[in-house]
Amino acid sequence: MDHDRRGQWLRGVLDVCVLALLGRRESYGYELAQALDQAGLGQIQGGTLYPVLLRLQRSGLITAEWREGGTGPARKYYRLTPDGEQTARRLAADWTAFAGRVDAIFREELP
Repeated sequence: MDHDRRGQWLRGVLDVCVLALLGRRESYGYELAQALDQAGLGQIQGGTLYPVLLRLQRSGLITAEWREGGTGPARKYYRLTPDGEQTARRLAADWTAFAGRVDAIFREELP
């Protein structure tokens, strides 16, 4: 996939993907980056991911808590707030509808 196009698409959906992952379970930044990579979105650098996490935190959709690491340094764990849970559900429905419309264009099945 074209690197520039991938970057443009990621800018549009990274917030939604992070909210969806945090809807499954709380996590820390590196673990989120690994999950995004394993999902096929490619490697997400900290300079891309951490501003998203900060923006979601400032908007009240996620909270963060530092925890001591058992074998390493402390980690900042993120989880959804109640507003974040509602937003994640709404965005999932919005994304499904939008992606279906885009897919219909490719399949020439316009509604």
